[in-house]
Amino acid sequence: MNRRLFSAISLVGLLLLPLGIGGEALAQEQVTESETELAKKTQNPVADLISIPLQNRTLFGIGPNHRTQNILNVQPVVPIHLNSEWNLITRTIMPIVRQPAISTTNDNTWGLGPTNFTAFLAPANPGPLIWGVGPSIQIPTTTDNQLGSRDWGAGPSIVALTMQGPWVVGAVANQVWSIGDNKNSPNTSAFFTNAFVNYNLSDGWYLTSAPIITANWQATSGNKWTVPIGGGFGKIQRIGGAALQPVGAGVRECRPTRSGSGLGIPTDNCLAVAEIDLYQMTRMTE
Repeated sequence: MNRRLFSAISLVGLLLLPLGIGGEALAQEQVTESETELAKKTQNPVADLISIPLQNRTLFGIGPNHRTQNILNVQPVVPIHLNSEWNLITRTIMPIVRQPAISTTNDNTWGLGPTNFTAFLAPANPGPLIWGVGPSIQIPTTTDNQLGSRDWGAGPSIVALTMQGPWVVGAVANQVWSIGDNKNSPNTSAFFTNAFVNYNLSDGWYLTSAPIITANWQATSGNKWTVPIGGGFGKIQRIGGAALQPVGAGVRECRPTRSGSGLGIPTDNCLAVAEIDLYQMTRMTE
């Protein structure tokens, strides 16, 4: 367990290393963009920006004892310039999970779930439709069987969005299947999409709705889908050559198809999901 935890933390550390390279020079760089334009860039998953979103999701009412699950997603995004026409945008999602035991009222399992790494090949100078495609890889950083699959996995991923006036609308989606035959872990076949609708106001303020919709195709009928709804708000703030983006989000009600959370956890009720982006540090790349 400790070896897996150390490896996962090291992986994220390597992905964040570019944030410290040339930071002083960028902090002295003259910034001419408005807060609103910078906010729109941070809402673009394939923008030429380095960012570190920390997204916390709390799910209430799990199981007969109405337990609470918490997932903190560490999501560094690092762009790589390939040439004048193409960028490679790397996006990593590492979940830190507090998983309740549904049969008791006080037992919990803490640790890491499987890490998802995606590399989007995207045009450096896109038109009205901004897009990217690439592989999505599941890395078995899971520290306990209760926290997710221990299989390697892979599949396709795509992102598409458009920016029209104050609006930024689009979605990121991937499908991952497990690779190999790990008898100690169930096979993975999972769909993920993060649809987002943002309306940008003045001075860097914006309204947002960005539900994370998932489907576990291995789950029983009625337990496959998790579909939250809701929204929130935020404001971009500059700090030197970087931007701090705290976000306050509304409560999102999870509506499974039938009884079940779509997370492999049985429940007789729909789940209330409180989702908050704690902050996002962004730095313009050279």
